[in-house]
Amino acid sequence: MARAAMPRTVPTATDPVAVRSLADAEPAPYWLDDPGRPRARPALVGDERCDLLVVGGGYSGLWTALLAKERDPGRDVVLIEGQEVGWAASGRNGGFCAASLTHGFANGLSRWPGEIAKLEELGSRNLDAIESAVARYGIDCAFERTGEIDVATEPHQVAELREASEEAARMGIELPFLDREEVRKEVDSPTFLAGVWDRTGVAMLNPARLAWGLKQACLDLGVRIHERTRATELAHRGAGVVVRTPYGRVLARQVALGTNAFPNLVRRIRPFVAPVYDYALMTEPLTEEQLAAIGWRNRQGLSDSANHFHYFRLTDDNRILWGGYDVIYHYGGRIAEDYNQRPETFAKLAAHFFRCFPQLEGVRFSHTWGGVIDTCSRFSPFFGTAHGGRVAYALGYTGLGVGATRFGADVMLDLLAGERTERTESEMVRTKPLPFPPEPVRWAGIGITQWALARSDANGGRRNLWLKAMDRVGLGFDS
Repeated sequence: MARAAMPRTVPTATDPVAVRSLADAEPAPYWLDDPGRPRARPALVGDERCDLLVVGGGYSGLWTALLAKERDPGRDVVLIEGQEVGWAASGRNGGFCAASLTHGFANGLSRWPGEIAKLEELGSRNLDAIESAVARYGIDCAFERTGEIDVATEPHQVAELREASEEAARMGIELPFLDREEVRKEVDSPTFLAGVWDRTGVAMLNPARLAWGLKQACLDLGVRIHERTRATELAHRGAGVVVRTPYGRVLARQVALGTNAFPNLVRRIRPFVAPVYDYALMTEPLTEEQLAAIGWRNRQGLSDSANHFHYFRLTDDNRILWGGYDVIYHYGGRIAEDYNQRPETFAKLAAHFFRCFPQLEGVRFSHTWGGVIDTCSRFSPFFGTAHGGRVAYALGYTGLGVGATRFGADVMLDLLAGERTERTESEMVRTKPLPFPPEPVRWAGIGITQWALARSDANGGRRNLWLKAMDRVGLGFDS
C-alpha cells in the first residue's frame, strides 16, 4: 500500500506555527484544573488501628478500599495518601479505560498465549464492573464506552494490524480491520493508512473525576481517608503490620500497597519498576466547523501503532487530548516535580498534532503537563505478597491502569484472604516480570533500547540485534 499523502508543509518541533500554539497553555494537568476539585481530607495525627490499611490514593488504592468494603461492610478500612487523592497518574492520564489487562491483545498473546482468551474475558468483565460502579455510585466522570481505534501511519504497520485482527478473530475476539478509506471515514487524517477498531473494550472518561468519585464512594461506605499523609516505613509487628507516617502510625492486620511508580515500602519489589515520564497536551474546545473538518463523530479513542506512539481522544467539551511519543527516564529512577513540564516535548507533540490534523491549523493548546508512570519489563501489572501474606501489592501497569487497577485491587484482596480464584490461578498473576538491572546498567540499557525503538520506527519496523535480544529474554521498554 502506498504511503499516505502528507501535508505539503510538515511542521517540525521548531516550527513557529506549532510553537505559537503553546503560547497561552497553562502548565498544569487539564483534568486537575477543575473548580469541582474536592478539598483534601485531614492528615493522620496520632495512632490508629484498622483491619486493612491501603497505602496510596490513586485508582489502585481507591478500588481496593471500595471493594474491601463491598466484600465485607464490617471491615475497618483506612486509606492514606501522601498528597491528594488522584493527584498523580490517576489524575494526569489520558482517560482511556481499557478492558485489556495485558497492555493490549498483542502483548498478552505474546506472553500468555495459553490463557489470553481467559484474560480477555476477565478484562471484559472488569470493564463491565467499572461501568456498573460508575452508575451505582453516581460518579460524574463523563464515562463513554466508545471503543478505540489503533491506526497505522506507516506501511509496515498495516500488515501488523491486519495480522492482529485475524489472530483475534480466530480466538473469537472481534477486532475488525479498517482499510484506509474506512478508517478515514471515522476520523480523517492524511496520515492514517488503516486501523483496528476495538468497539466495546475501551471507554473514555474524565480520570480526575473518576478518582474523586471513588473517593466519595469510599467515604460513604465508611472508609477513613487521610490525605497529605506519607507512609515512611513498614514493619512486621506481632500478628499485624505497622506503617509509620510523619505525625503518627497505623497498626493494621493487613496492608495493600497501591503506590504506583513511587518507591515501594517493600524494598525487594523496587527493581521490578522503572519510573518514566509521559507528556500530554490539551487543545481549546473545537468549534463545530473544526470538528466537521476531521469527522470525528463516534468519539473513539485513538492511538497509532509506532513503538513511540501517540494517544488522542475527545473530551466531553470537544477538546482534543494529544499525548505520548516521548517517554523519559531519569538516572537513578529520580522523581521530581520539575520533570512534570518539558517544553521540548510539548513543542514536538504540537508539531506532530498539526501533522496528523493539518485541517486544525490555528487551534491553540490550553494545558501542558506530564507525570510519572510505573513501567515494568512485560508492560502489564504484576502482583504478590510480603510479610507472611499480611501485605499485598499490585503495580507495573505501564500507563494502562485506568481499568486494570480495579482487577489488581481484586487480586490484592484475594491474596490477602488466601483465596484461590480464577484471578490468582492465572499464570499472569502467579508470575513476575524480569527486574531491571541496577544503575548505571539500567540507565544505559534504557537509553540504548529507546534509540533502537526509534530506529525501528524509522526503518519499517525492522528490529535490530539489540531489540531481538531484549525480546528473547522478555525485557522491553516502550512508550
